[in-house]
Amino acid sequence: MSDATHAAAHADAAHDHGETHSHLTRRGYVIGFLLSVVLTAVPFWLVMTGPLDPQLTSILIIGFAVVQILVHTVCFLHVNTRAEGGWTLMAYTFTAVIVLIVIAGSLWIMYHLNSNMMPMTAPIAETGQLP
Repeated sequence: MSDATHAAAHADAAHDHGETHSHLTRRGYVIGFLLSVVLTAVPFWLVMTGPLDPQLTSILIIGFAVVQILVHTVCFLHVNTRAEGGWTLMAYTFTAVIVLIVIAGSLWIMYHLNSNMMPMTAPIAETGQLP
């Protein structure tokens, strides 16, 4: 192999831009689509028919939403350990951790603000003046 051929092959490899992930086949896309439909239809049915306790229904809807996020990420966004040397998955994981911290912190702050607020008494609520 000559130096020019070796340099050209190296230049072609350098222009891959980390495109090492494989796209799904048509069957993989259909499976992803069907999973998405089921993961949307079941929570919709749970809300419309109300067969379960509202709190359990809310927990199930959140669970289905998380699973649907994972299905979309793997089947349609092609985020896996092979894509771009694993950096895409690392960035996605970091983003998920930050979002969970923000949501959990916001809920914690709102709960403690609500429990530490001074209750409104009847005279203040009705007249707007202190007794």
